[in-house]
Amino acid sequence: MSEKIKDRPVQSQMDRRDFLIRSAKAGATVGVAAALGYFLHDPFGPRAPAAKPPTALPNFSVPQAGRKIAIATGSDRIKTVDAAIEALGGMGTFIKKGDRVLIKVNASFASPPSLCATTNPELLAEVTRLCFSAGAASVAVTDSPINDPESCFSLCGVREAALSSGAELIMPEPSLFTDITAPGTTLIRDWPVFTGPFRGATKLIGVSPVKEHNRSGATLSMKNWYGFIGGRRNIFHQNIHTFIKDLAVMITPTIVILDGTFSMVSNGPTGGSLSDLRQTDTMIVSTDQVAADSAGARLLGKTPQELPFIIKAQQAGVGTADFESLKPLRVSTG
Repeated sequence: MSEKIKDRPVQSQMDRRDFLIRSAKAGATVGVAAALGYFLHDPFGPRAPAAKPPTALPNFSVPQAGRKIAIATGSDRIKTVDAAIEALGGMGTFIKKGDRVLIKVNASFASPPSLCATTNPELLAEVTRLCFSAGAASVAVTDSPINDPESCFSLCGVREAALSSGAELIMPEPSLFTDITAPGTTLIRDWPVFTGPFRGATKLIGVSPVKEHNRSGATLSMKNWYGFIGGRRNIFHQNIHTFIKDLAVMITPTIVILDGTFSMVSNGPTGGSLSDLRQTDTMIVSTDQVAADSAGARLLGKTPQELPFIIKAQQAGVGTADFESLKPLRVSTG
């Protein structure tokens, strides 16, 4: 009897000790898992690969047009863009009767056209006119600006230019974004993309200015597609050259138009002063966005090797960094 009574506290102590050991182990396991989860989850990095299958955006190229580039020189944007497109066979080479054309502009900032931080409104109006003249059934203009879209589209002149030339302006509404994983890309994984404007579009034209950029070195035609990305897209700045390559893999345009009438050679991409600009009197039109950017880099005094996204895009098979190999059609408008 006495032995049984003495055993109870011993057993009780063992039970408590076992319980404490088990609890400590469980707590440690949870703690390690939580810590591991914290360190493995990078809130500023790309999302984990999506469970959904990759989603390819439409290919808007015109295969029979081949890889071509035209470079027109002159101080008048209307004359140079007309001359460059004519050198490639005219807008009718790319836009056919009944086409629904989407024009991606750079309207990222609420700044006046004179600062050349955004797509020039007169150039946009002329490209729209050329599309309608070639038989386009409709033209839509879009971008997803960094700042307030209403202010950006209005102050940079894109809104008035688009509407006055008969184009529709597509604003970046939340319902127009879809989470997708773009085939062949490294970073665009289950990420919101501005897919709405692509619905029904049969051709895509990029129209953007030539600018220096404090992170990527330059913002040209390939970086212009940044406006199709939603969410906290600034997190991609930590790997911006790979990301620009990804954009070029995801987007296959009909043609791109690089406006180097004035090039922003300092304080890009926003600028803010006329002293940031250099008059370079050049308009580049190409079916090859990599070649266009390589040619545009020269206006900034840079080589493709100094802009890794150009080389990465070439390696991904998007186009050629050696634009001279395409035998550029050079025209002067005087």
